[in-house]
Amino acid sequence: MPRTRRPAPRPPEGTPVQTVLARMAREGLAGAARIARWADTTRSHRTRPRAADTTAPPPPTPGGALSDATCERAAAELDLTEKQIRADWDTARLAGLVEVHGSTARPGWRLRAWDRDDSAVLRGWVALFDAWSLVHPAPEEQPAAAVGEVIEAMPQVLSLLQLSDGPVAMPQLLDLLEQRVFELRTERCEIPFGPHPEQSVAEEPEASLLAPLLDWALYSLASVGALTLGEGQATLTPLGSWAVWVKLEQIIVAAQSPAGNIEQSAEEMLRGCARLGPGSARAEYRAWLAARPVGSAVTELLDAARGDDALLRGLAFEALRVVGAPAEPEVRAAADRTSLRPYALLWLAEYEGADPEDVHAVLSRAESTWLWVDTAAAVADHGEAQLLVRHLESAPQGTVPALLQEVRRVGHPRTVQVLVALAAAHPDPALSKAVRRAAFQVHTGGA
Repeated sequence: MPRTRRPAPRPPEGTPVQTVLARMAREGLAGAARIARWADTTRSHRTRPRAADTTAPPPPTPGGALSDATCERAAAELDLTEKQIRADWDTARLAGLVEVHGSTARPGWRLRAWDRDDSAVLRGWVALFDAWSLVHPAPEEQPAAAVGEVIEAMPQVLSLLQLSDGPVAMPQLLDLLEQRVFELRTERCEIPFGPHPEQSVAEEPEASLLAPLLDWALYSLASVGALTLGEGQATLTPLGSWAVWVKLEQIIVAAQSPAGNIEQSAEEMLRGCARLGPGSARAEYRAWLAARPVGSAVTELLDAARGDDALLRGLAFEALRVVGAPAEPEVRAAADRTSLRPYALLWLAEYEGADPEDVHAVLSRAESTWLWVDTAAAVADHGEAQLLVRHLESAPQGTVPALLQEVRRVGHPRTVQVLVALAAAHPDPALSKAVRRAAFQVHTGGA
């Protein structure tokens, strides 16, 4: 029996331990990164305006597999076998180093961040770890249902490996796998057809039938670098142990949603966070994000940001700050949209390491004014009158007349409503009158 130990907390980002893990991941994925960079280079040559390079290889076939011509050229240029090229390409796809859309391949965001961002590297390795069952085909003679049960049961096997101080013998792993598969069948209430009174609700699987599937699962996990196989035993690698912690953490975070919005849409989740404090809201964002794929979560948050509610726009970008690097490409693309541009530019500046005190310097005066109006609209819709009055002090202009002039110029669709609400809330009659006049001019299109 292996000795058990208390699992240590997962190392936080930026620590020496994480740096070591990222170095291991880079070494394990070196071949995938190499073919991804090669594909990126040939793609950039192929898409140049001048079409002089007739030797550029064709793009991947639909489904993402390399064409024979591309594989042959890559093998020649990288001095590798075609079998190695195809294996590295498949790994690059699973790790997110390349993204295939139809018959078009393009670099994934992780490739761009590969040399400078340890968290991007580790995220890529975890993506490969999650896809371990795709690395090698399951035994053909095994029924698909049994393969699915083993895949579903493997987290418990990995948890045992993670909690064990050293290698675990194959018979113990097989015993645990057999028990877990039996539990899964019982939970599904799989009752055999026909009168079989001597049988239990779910027939316990035979170890001899599961043994080859356990061998396949462990071999696949070893192929991605999650564990090592010895004589009749298996041991998690440091990366494998870290990945198991990542998964446990995600489960724990998803179960600790303070406001219970995990199952809601992005828009409903953000509305639920509107009355939470910053710390509680971030916890809610993390829980919501942990329960869904990061790509679809980013898309859903940006869709919410494109709506008419300015409050949700600001909250969506707060949630995207929790996402971090995986959101960069879509946030960068969102900067082309007028309503999202100020939020996107601030997000990108923070992501690239700008000083928080200087981050607003990335905005032009017009963009700052647009953001001021948008924030004022959120306050007017959801806040108290005094908050709107205090918001006047944060205007980028030094005087109210200058503010009103520039507010009229930027053309925010909520300008009239914001000015009317500000005029009604401000205690100074003269200033209130000037603001109301400006609202009337914007409404009528006057100067």
